[in-house]
Amino acid sequence: MLVGFDKADDAGVYQIAPDIALVQTVDFFTPIVDDPYTFGQIAAVNSLSDVYAMGGRPLNALALVCFPEKGDLDVLERILAGGLSKMMEAGCTVIGGHSIRDDETKFGYSVTDLIHPRRVLTNSGAQPGDKLLLTKALGTGVISTAIKKGKAQKSWVEAAVRSMTTLNKTAAEVITGAAGKASGDGAAELRSAAQAGAPLPMHLDLPFDVHAMTDVTGFGLIGHAREMALGSNVSLKIHASKVPLLEGALECVRAGYIPGGLKANREFTECAMEFDSGISEDLRTIIFDPQTAGGLLISVAPSDAPKLVGALKDRGLSAANIGEILPAIRPPISVTT
Repeated sequence: MLVGFDKADDAGVYQIAPDIALVQTVDFFTPIVDDPYTFGQIAAVNSLSDVYAMGGRPLNALALVCFPEKGDLDVLERILAGGLSKMMEAGCTVIGGHSIRDDETKFGYSVTDLIHPRRVLTNSGAQPGDKLLLTKALGTGVISTAIKKGKAQKSWVEAAVRSMTTLNKTAAEVITGAAGKASGDGAAELRSAAQAGAPLPMHLDLPFDVHAMTDVTGFGLIGHAREMALGSNVSLKIHASKVPLLEGALECVRAGYIPGGLKANREFTECAMEFDSGISEDLRTIIFDPQTAGGLLISVAPSDAPKLVGALKDRGLSAANIGEILPAIRPPISVTT
């Protein structure tokens, strides 16, 4: 076992050969939008995200379905179709699954990837001096709550859905240099190098000096930043004014559309951080927002940060430099203006 429970990482990694490891993850949840097809897409994107966060590329998946016994099967068909559309976009083969009768609909996938053990990116390698990048704006949690209450404006919904249905595939390909390559490419060359006694770097052949990566999902930006700080034995400074926000996110906070997950995130992590006095209560609140199918949080060497931001933007992605990594101090996270 290369990656397990101990560092609260995004997926498990289990080595099965000198140059092959399995990346495995599972995720499913209840509907957060009204349209079944869109819900299926979001569930698939969210499930795939953990594999991308480890530097992998999804290979196959199993569907997990909970659906009411007397539910409309046309709705279930649309959910499955939406999920399959994103699995196809990811190049991930759905090879089966399991369904049960349940009063509340739930949907998601378990996902598996093959990866070289030295290409795994974890949340525990951040180094002092690194820059902290984020590839998607925050706010899906509060906007989803507004949707459930029938209070979300159309433009807010469109922005949130666009974010939640965007795979982290392209971002991961840029970060790992995997664009156009099949998962596991280079295995023969790696075997030859190992047999010849040549040294292999930990993050083999990555185009950018990325030291740690995770995705921002249910625990919110601060929750996942905390895991990176504790796992890497460093501290993180986040600049609140540089954190990108979805249209309508702050309006939802001001209107009180606060999901239970946000409150739980705040209660759990606020003791491990400090805010500058000049940060508004709205901004303080939104950084605890639980995200669905959120972006990647990347710790990258300062010399490579501008190049990585540029490469991501060249592919049409959002990329923001939101902070930096510091030597370990207490509290482990500070949020400044």
